Amino acid sequence: MRALTGKKAIITGGAMGIGLATARRLLREGCEITLWDLDAKALSISARELETCGGPLHCHACDITDEERVRDLAQKAKDEMGHVDILINNAGHVKAARFCSQPTSVWVRSTQVNLIAMYTTIAAFLPEMYARNSGHIVNISSGAGLVGLPDLAVYCATKWAVYGLTESLRLEALADGKKGVRFSSIHPGIVKHGMFEGGKFNPLGEILLPRLNSHEDIAEVIVERALKRGHCMVMRPRILHIGLIARALLPDLALNYLLLAAGAGHAMQGWVGRNGSPHASR
Repeated sequence: MRALTGKKAIITGGAMGIGLATARRLLREGCEITLWDLDAKALSISARELETCGGPLHCHACDITDEERVRDLAQKAKDEMGHVDILINNAGHVKAARFCSQPTSVWVRSTQVNLIAMYTTIAAFLPEMYARNSGHIVNISSGAGLVGLPDLAVYCATKWAVYGLTESLRLEALADGKKGVRFSSIHPGIVKHGMFEGGKFNPLGEILLPRLNSHEDIAEVIVERALKRGHCMVMRPRILHIGLIARALLPDLALNYLLLAAGAGHAMQGWVGRNGSPHASR
């Protein structure tokens, strides 16, 4: 198990949800943290809360789809903290709706936040991690990065891509002899509150794919399993592993009908998001 004391970490989408819960844990582990978030007001509120957790904390408003802003803040993070040991790509965007019911601009925005912005953040820090042969990049994918779901077509597409991006970068590091640079993908199920507020499967689905009660459940596995133990792929709840097994054993159409039997076809009809907004971070 790796100690985290003294490590320097950046968390995108750090003002709420999984990002905020992870920041709490890392500060208590003795890390120095930089939080980026689009919502400057929420960031300020969270910063006041996190002051009680100990450890140096830096907060900056950031739209991670703005490449120039990301590059500027990446340099500022290096100036403030010296270097970056851990990058947690957590910021996310979701709109739950049938694909043809929305203008493509909505889906482009989701793709920019959930996937393309990771290219910029990773490129900002990975070269120095390679130079030191030390560092850890944690990318938040999703349980929706393992199976397709109605009303979440583009969200699923981006989260599948995050899974593939993470695995490919890990293989590159291993092939280049950079075993000290690690990559983990995190695959949360639906959390009852936050971005997926209102989403719910039927009773069978709640048994097969139980919702998580708290973002703390995900923060725990990020810190304890990914960062400390170096797990490459982390799912919570663990029953999400069934999705991989079912995909391997069942014909695609059989898996599709199983998901529909679990209520996936209309699971997001009651979706409202965080305070009714699809633009907040996880």
